[in-house]
Amino acid sequence: MIIENLTEFASKKFGQNFLQSDVYVHKIIQAMPNDNLRVVEIGPGLGDLTKELIKVRNVTAFEVDKRLCEHLTTEFEEPIRQGNFELRCGDVLERWESGSLLDEPYHLVANLPYYIATNIILKAFKDELCQSILVMVQKEVAVKFAAVAKQKEFSALSVLASSVGKATLCFEVEPEAFVPPPNVTSAVLLIEKNQSRDDEKFERFLKIAFSQPRKKLSKNLMTVFSKDIVNQIFAKLELDSNLRPHEAETSIYHHIYNKLKDTLDGKQQQSGKLKLSKSRERNTKQFS
Repeated sequence: MIIENLTEFASKKFGQNFLQSDVYVHKIIQAMPNDNLRVVEIGPGLGDLTKELIKVRNVTAFEVDKRLCEHLTTEFEEPIRQGNFELRCGDVLERWESGSLLDEPYHLVANLPYYIATNIILKAFKDELCQSILVMVQKEVAVKFAAVAKQKEFSALSVLASSVGKATLCFEVEPEAFVPPPNVTSAVLLIEKNQSRDDEKFERFLKIAFSQPRKKLSKNLMTVFSKDIVNQIFAKLELDSNLRPHEAETSIYHHIYNKLKDTLDGKQQQSGKLKLSKSRERNTKQFS
């Protein structure tokens, strides 16, 4: 398949912006964990990153665009035949519905479309075989995942990331590195997992805790839980009643959650899957 105009070829439906910079491709390779685990690449696109990945790892790639599947099948005919590259055409989220993406431990590497980036990362948090997540996302999203307590960007996403491992913003990528160029700056985010966590109640709890990020944490919690119980918990944990959501350490959220989770029956809130607001990440809401 010959692609004459990459800008016209890029699908808005799939949020495609193709990375066209060898410098950043090599920086991504250098940022990968130093071991021999297989790599899962989501959205390999034209295969620019894939070409470098298969030089150092065995790779399984998931691509939803049938046009690109045709291109990749031809482009990587020899690696596919040799067995160090496997291409799976279809929606990676549907694959996650049936369990892990692979039947062995792996590292996730991807240049993620902005509209689905947060959802992909949260799915990887829950996948016990996923050992790390190295992804290109919108800078503002990367900052939220990597933020630590007392930084204004610290959010529910930060709590989830620090609950499964360590998140690091590796480097920024300017729009000009892509075709077509996006309207925002991108960044590469590395999350090195030390455990997996699949707890919808905890996500629902964080939705409540960060519902009004600039208000007091206690006040946010009191919109669902009784004032007396919240005050008792704050007193027992010796927490300042004026504490704001971004000021509390991740461990504090786990302590409070453990005290309240038995009263969080799911009827008080709608589905608690975490996503960023439209103003923070295009085409996604903070919570669905």
